[in-house]
Amino acid sequence: MRTTCFAAAAAIAFSASSTFAHDEEALQMSPPGEPYIQVSDALPLPEFIPGLGTLFVNPDTLPAGPFLAYDHDGKLSATVYMTPLEDLRNGTSYNGLGVGNHTVSSVDIYYNAGHPGVDEPHAHVVLFHDEDARSRLAE
Repeated sequence: MRTTCFAAAAAIAFSASSTFAHDEEALQMSPPGEPYIQVSDALPLPEFIPGLGTLFVNPDTLPAGPFLAYDHDGKLSATVYMTPLEDLRNGTSYNGLGVGNHTVSSVDIYYNAGHPGVDEPHAHVVLFHDEDARSRLAE
């Protein structure tokens, strides 16, 4: 059943990726609008998470995302994915995930032991959309 849920989430994410191509301009400033929700409104997390920014996600694409990460001025700065390590070890693939912006200046991948919303150990994959994005999200 869990595999079925992840397959459904992957299919939704794949279909969302084609939407991103058409609505990329609308996602550039916060809030991105429906179907996105602000993560801090749904989970016990701060509104702005240093290193990740203010996050929005379409709940139908969880757990992988994409999470749209905005800086303090509301500018889209990164697209973040959160992929559970156990799922990856068990062969789950996350294909065709959407992006908030097709311009990517750098990528970080790192381990996270778990937090509200994605409780199990997982990898964060962060696509920064411009050269200054990392510094704008730092604090």
